[in-house]
Amino acid sequence: MTGVDGLLGKYQGLAGRSTNEVLQLYSAHGQQQKLQRGSVVTHLHEAIKRLKQDMKSLRSFALELSKDFQRQCKAYLYQALTAVQEIQLQNEAMQMFQIKAFDLEQSLQEVTERYEKEKQKRRVLHNSLVELRGNIRVHCRIRPSLPFDNADEHSISQDRQRNFSEKVAYAIDDETVLVKCSRPGHASINKTFQFERVYSAFESQDTVFADVAPLLTSLLDGYNVCIMAYGQTGSGKTYTMLGPQLEENFAFALEDESELGIIPRATQEVFRLISEKPPGSYWVEVSVVEVYNNEIFDLLAKDSCGKVFGVKRDVVTTREGKSNVPFLTYETVENASEFLHLVIRGLQLRVRHPTLVHAHSSRSHLVVTLTITTIVSGDSLGTSWEDEQINQRLNKEFSCTYPQKARENRSTSSSRASSPAQLEATEKPKQVKTRLQLVDLAGSECVGMSGVTGAALRETSFINRSLSALADVLGAIAEQRSHVPYRNSKLTHLLQDSVGGDAKLLLMLCISPDQKYLTESLQSLGFGTRSRQVQRGQIKKKNLPVQSKAK
Repeated sequence: MTGVDGLLGKYQGLAGRSTNEVLQLYSAHGQQQKLQRGSVVTHLHEAIKRLKQDMKSLRSFALELSKDFQRQCKAYLYQALTAVQEIQLQNEAMQMFQIKAFDLEQSLQEVTERYEKEKQKRRVLHNSLVELRGNIRVHCRIRPSLPFDNADEHSISQDRQRNFSEKVAYAIDDETVLVKCSRPGHASINKTFQFERVYSAFESQDTVFADVAPLLTSLLDGYNVCIMAYGQTGSGKTYTMLGPQLEENFAFALEDESELGIIPRATQEVFRLISEKPPGSYWVEVSVVEVYNNEIFDLLAKDSCGKVFGVKRDVVTTREGKSNVPFLTYETVENASEFLHLVIRGLQLRVRHPTLVHAHSSRSHLVVTLTITTIVSGDSLGTSWEDEQINQRLNKEFSCTYPQKARENRSTSSSRASSPAQLEATEKPKQVKTRLQLVDLAGSECVGMSGVTGAALRETSFINRSLSALADVLGAIAEQRSHVPYRNSKLTHLLQDSVGGDAKLLLMLCISPDQKYLTESLQSLGFGTRSRQVQRGQIKKKNLPVQSKAK
């Protein structure tokens, strides 16, 4: 309706005009539209022209971009090909390197194997030479740093504390100890010490015992054996010989067998070796003594009520020149458990005293002895008239020395599997006795460092004097003097047979690694070096038959 109304209004507006006016109006309107259309066309032409120019520019840019892209693609492709070739060359070089490395590794392995074989051969030859000369085997163990090493250093300067805690003793291989010796204002000097075996701070109790175990086979072959731990207080001797101990009752920490020391392990090994022999052909007796303030105490002796207490004993020299402790208590044991029970019982009586160096310092020398009696038939020994005379003399000496043991053996039931009485009734067996002595020496001390006074100072004096006497004995043997001063100390008198050449002797040196203990460590290493040079002559095998104790 609105469009119709507009047309009607338009025609109504033209109705009152003349024809000329109407034509003029139409002509003006047509020209105006023509101008408008011309203007629009002009704008369109200009726009089309600009679009053509833009298209031309875009085409030119696209061509340049395409050429540049092609150039870059060629460059990148060349770089990629070059990189691939370099990688291939590197891979080839790497393969050649790997082949050479593999060849070198094989060569190194072969050389290492040959070295280990030669080293083993050299060790066997060295052990044979040690056997022939009667030298003392010396092993050295370096303990790790422990918390108590720095316990008393709170009052000194940090620089001095750092120097004290500096490690100066190292195991550079399994036979050499390196010690860095330094003094203020002097150049550092490195000293090396050679031993049969050296253990670093990281080597376990298993490793230590693995080198000790072969000696135990000699026991059943008729040789005496002695294993002795030597070193300053707190250097790990008791740990090496016994293992960790509970502070309250001194019982072994058996829940962790890997921590057991030489004494319990040696006993287990001895009974394992015995178990491989014919039943009843061996039996074992044990004694536990301590040397405290130059006095010998029997740690297995009992009073009339059966209570264990340390009884003072004396050591004498027999007519044959052997050391002997009259009335010493010997307990028969049938397995390692019984042995450990007796040792624990004896350890409860061992004297201990805290010092600034070690809170549980042992103040006495501990000597644990296993006496192994081997039952052999008389025919197998081929005894002569001289042998029978020796048998009678030794049997008489035994009866005089151990009257109580002789009576006990005579009254022993014939039903006991290991009793020699039952064997003698049928085969008249003979006995060969060998001894395993396990010695945990008290540690040498510097009074200024340990801080002991009173009774403990007196103990330190006796400890140091007995260790000096041991060094004097070894020095006299090394120099082949006519007189060896065994009787200067109860310790050396007690160990006369073992130290003097009647036993295969292994000395286990224990040292601390820190600068704080440098003087004591050098003293221990020097003692071990001198001990290693001692030639005692070839160790004699115990092949003299002795009449049975039971009759």
